[in-house]
Amino acid sequence: MEDRITPVLYLEMTDMDVEAYAADRVPKVLDADGVTRATWWTNCVPFRTDLPRTIPEFHTLGVYEADGSFSPLGTPDGITGLHMVHYPRPGQGTISERPTLGLELVLISPRTPEEAQALRDWGDFVHLRDIAAADCEHFSMITPYENATKGTPRFMHFYELDTDDPEPAFRQMAPATMKRVGAYGTHPQEEWWGHEALVIDYVNTFRRIGVRTR
Repeated sequence: MEDRITPVLYLEMTDMDVEAYAADRVPKVLDADGVTRATWWTNCVPFRTDLPRTIPEFHTLGVYEADGSFSPLGTPDGITGLHMVHYPRPGQGTISERPTLGLELVLISPRTPEEAQALRDWGDFVHLRDIAAADCEHFSMITPYENATKGTPRFMHFYELDTDDPEPAFRQMAPATMKRVGAYGTHPQEEWWGHEALVIDYVNTFRRIGVRTR
């Protein structure tokens, strides 16, 4: 996704061995209508305790880039699928000349359905804006997505990193952003860190293992 907005991202989350997943599952999903590219990733910090989650942990992540003709496949036992469509606002950040080798995957939901728009606005105009403006090392594009079913998790912030060791970069992102907000921001640091409607469903970093195009 390094230099473009992908209309659809279909994610699969599983505890399958990453090489077995690539061999057994990737060809099936890559053959689905609308899918153009597959990447598979391994979890850098399984069962991290510094951030909450509402969904089970997983070790292997499949990411499928697709267009609007895509419809999710049925998933076998042990695999959870998540159909995300690009939210109609631009991604933020700076394109790197290097490929995306790491991810920070953030899945969030509003506390109530009525608060979804307020949460989305905070995400785009406060939280992601400040991270992009801080120009954190190894962070390139940050793109917002929404669950096609409007279910939980409701939104995805898809952070692309141009390093295959994304966890150290992730750990430096918040301090770097808070430093900038404190020096130049027009809002308190607390407004960047959270929102009253925010429910964190999942946050973690992933390292790219493989890629295949259709």
